[in-house]
Amino acid sequence: MKRIVAVLLSLMMMVTFAACTNTTAETTESETTTKVVTDSLGRQVEVPAEITSVGSLGVMRLLTYMDAADLVTGATDMDNVQVLTRPYTLVNPNYASLKQIGQGGAGGIVPFDEEIIKLAPDVIFVVSDYTQTDELQAKTGIPVVAVANPGLFDGKMDASIDIIGQVLGKEDRANAVNEFMDAAQKDLNDRTKDIPEASRITVYNGALNFKGKHGFDGTSGNYGPFVAINANNVVDQTGQKTAFTVDLEQVLAWNPEIIFLNPENMDLVNEQYTQNPDFFNALKAVQDNKVYTQLAYNNNYTNVEIALADAYYAGTVVYPDKFKDINIEKQADEIFEFLLGEKLYAKYVAAGQGFGPLTIGK
Repeated sequence: MKRIVAVLLSLMMMVTFAACTNTTAETTESETTTKVVTDSLGRQVEVPAEITSVGSLGVMRLLTYMDAADLVTGATDMDNVQVLTRPYTLVNPNYASLKQIGQGGAGGIVPFDEEIIKLAPDVIFVVSDYTQTDELQAKTGIPVVAVANPGLFDGKMDASIDIIGQVLGKEDRANAVNEFMDAAQKDLNDRTKDIPEASRITVYNGALNFKGKHGFDGTSGNYGPFVAINANNVVDQTGQKTAFTVDLEQVLAWNPEIIFLNPENMDLVNEQYTQNPDFFNALKAVQDNKVYTQLAYNNNYTNVEIALADAYYAGTVVYPDKFKDINIEKQADEIFEFLLGEKLYAKYVAAGQGFGPLTIGK
């Protein structure tokens, strides 16, 4: 009898142990199928541990920087058209055939809920300007991660890239991107930080794109490439921190020593020259043939790679002795290749938008 009881007890222990083992295995498996990340809005979002498809609402550029373009199955209408001012579209021609799951551009993000549900990506990345993330997640049943679109060295890029890296399991690439940008920022600053204020040449940048194209009077305070090289931007005297239209007479009063213009908008500048040649001919920079290129980088948010190339080119012009080792063509392609995976500078040259001198009125 005792032997029978012992056998029964042994069997019960084996069954209990097996049940516990299965429960533990199931719990472990369940725990590893998802993970929680904190997005740019401070939201705690539970996402699949393994991501095989991504929807992008305004974040396609950053996903390209992260070597994650192959995961994207749906994007906005802004990502379907290849243009020089959005170079991430140039290196991803397949974007043209992506499903449209939203509208982008100056009007802000407008998701197409039904299209998102049909596409059913594992996660949706949305630019953090869009504030209805919780509603979108509830409507679609898909995790929505908000990410801030950065400017050049504005303090947002590291965190945004890290968030994407955590979600996609691409932490190594995130570290590499952030190290690349941090090294570039340090390099630009180290070359120029010790130049005395009194020795800093005055500069002006015009013909910027913001809410459309602008002529010579379209400018910006706190202009990223100038900030990066510690340049003396005359526009900063206004206290403006973003792009705006300045009075031409004010530019003449400043009379900057060097002028940079966006070659894409030289048609507008030349129209202004035709209407008012005396103004332009009175500018010191025009008289001294010191008018140069700055490529437009604000199109569907900031194209950081162009802004960074602009900073290096501006450095070679404003402080040639500090940047004498920089070949701007090679430098631009190094930036393009690292962030976008392809050398692109030749495309800008072919379109008449390479770095170099410009002639107003030509």
